Amino acid sequence: MSSTQRPGPPYRVIAAEIRARIERGDLRPGDRVPSIRQIAQRWGVALATATRAAAVLREEGLVEPRVGAGTVVSSSAHSSHKQPARQTTPNTPTAPELHGPGPAEQSAKRTRLLQTAIMIADTEGLDAVSMRRLAAHLGVGPMSLYRNVANKEELLMQMADSAFGEIVLPREGPEGWRAKLELIAREEWKLVRRHLWLPRAVSFTRPFFAPNMMAHTEWTLRALGGLGLSMTTRMREALTIHSLVLTAAASMAEEVDAEQSTGITLDRWREMQREQARELLDSAKFPLLAAVPEGTAEDLNRLFEYGLARHLDGFAALIADSSNREPWRRADN
Repeated sequence: MSSTQRPGPPYRVIAAEIRARIERGDLRPGDRVPSIRQIAQRWGVALATATRAAAVLREEGLVEPRVGAGTVVSSSAHSSHKQPARQTTPNTPTAPELHGPGPAEQSAKRTRLLQTAIMIADTEGLDAVSMRRLAAHLGVGPMSLYRNVANKEELLMQMADSAFGEIVLPREGPEGWRAKLELIAREEWKLVRRHLWLPRAVSFTRPFFAPNMMAHTEWTLRALGGLGLSMTTRMREALTIHSLVLTAAASMAEEVDAEQSTGITLDRWREMQREQARELLDSAKFPLLAAVPEGTAEDLNRLFEYGLARHLDGFAALIADSSNREPWRRADN
């Protein structure tokens, strides 16, 4: 009884093909390898898939960036696949370990660690971040990383907190509660679009006690002051604003993951589904869906803005309806 082995995700198939060319000697040390854009064009995959394939080759030590030449085959590429990694001893020179004698140096090395982890998560997703992977990028032993973070959970917390620290919120902000909520929601929307892994790092039930993240909630609570609302209602509103951002971002992240795992762009996927969609929509079973302009559901930017506006309309009605506010507050308390 025989079975057919599945080839695996497209990015790994592409990396395997380039790896085979290096091992055969078709690509020698110093030779340029296909760029991310060339990979995408040659294999007909999304840029996200091409980026992930290139990252696999970098992680394996097969390729390296070189100034003026782009990405080339590493000088140690052939030997690195035939010999186990060299074990270091206290007398073996290595790249500087991630620890130092003073607080300033320690802080700088922690910052470098977090920047590297965020770069990997931004490029390849949160699952690609591991202590071993970080150590390989930084040129240190994996155990040295634990001088900066106790475990993977703490690393994730510090990554998220560092990302939220990219936003500098104004002390007062614009006039009026609505303008303030719009400001923080849109700033967070821009942030999560840069770091699509963030929705997985934020929990409402088991939140991280991270200063930069907590500062966002504190700012939102302050924006809702003077409206006659209980702290319970203000906190629920702050979490609702956050959830609007994170829900839309999670959908965007799922699309990027789908492109990476399948190698199929959204436009190509739509084209592949067009015939089936046409059969269903032309069948007169779904006349209202057939009237919806193409791409409406996939436009997450406009969907986010629509959801934010309609939610704030409803919240404004809550504030204005003084007859219902007291029962609401009693229910809160």
